[in-house]
Amino acid sequence: MRFDWSKMGRMPPAALVAARNFAHHAAQWPAKAAHANLSAVPDDSHTAFTWDASHAALVSRMLQAKGGGVRVGIRMTRLELIVTSGDSVLDAFQFDGKTDAAAGAWLDSKLHALGLKPAGGVKLPYDLSAHPTGGRTHELGMLGRELGELSRWFGGAAEVLEEFAGRLAGLRPGPGPLLCWPHHFDLATLVRLDAGAGESARSVGVGVSPGDEFYAQPYVYVSPWPRLDGGNLPALPPPGHWHTEGFFGAVATGEEILAMKDRGKALLAFITGAFEIGRARLGA
Repeated sequence: MRFDWSKMGRMPPAALVAARNFAHHAAQWPAKAAHANLSAVPDDSHTAFTWDASHAALVSRMLQAKGGGVRVGIRMTRLELIVTSGDSVLDAFQFDGKTDAAAGAWLDSKLHALGLKPAGGVKLPYDLSAHPTGGRTHELGMLGRELGELSRWFGGAAEVLEEFAGRLAGLRPGPGPLLCWPHHFDLATLVRLDAGAGESARSVGVGVSPGDEFYAQPYVYVSPWPRLDGGNLPALPPPGHWHTEGFFGAVATGEEILAMKDRGKALLAFITGAFEIGRARLGA
């Protein structure tokens, strides 16, 4: 089923900051479950999520539980932890009216029943800002529309990014998996242009952020590496601009994306155009 971009914009992109903060912190529990139960890899991708369109959720890699594989994830529409097996949701925990500690205790009880290691007590290799509840209960009653819109941003972006990566199937080494990283909460693929993994290996990161310290709204980015010479940057397809402070990349903000005609196709065209500009400038 194609994502319906006409449903986007029910809440303005800049109104999603609180919903994003709650969801970002909630996502740390599935990341901790993965950290506890999967073998570590150098880039920490064992704790990253994929977008599961059937559940409209970010889910972990498969955890080998008693009776078969399960995934732990977050479904943003109602802000809940879920444990899934294939197409089925085995159990769910809604954060509204409950503390973050209660969420962790619930998840640990489910993991224990499945013969898995607990998420509680896991220390992830990064820090987030203070939890928005301050240790109190989640009060989400006024954020229902914002959480739904945030979920749609992930769903729409995932479909566009998967289509973009699919068009590069003949490129080697080419695009990696589309992953959501629990540290920055961005959903991205790294398109490798060189086989090596050193600092000089050329690549282009392409993804969507739900918002961060740089933009208080969702945005799409296309980031060539090594970064391009800031004194002579090529023109970008509209509505993009070059972001050069804190990170480097071509950016289109959520507000700009919603102003596009035929949003899904236009966003794919922007991403593809910015990628080809970066790729050409890198000489790949």
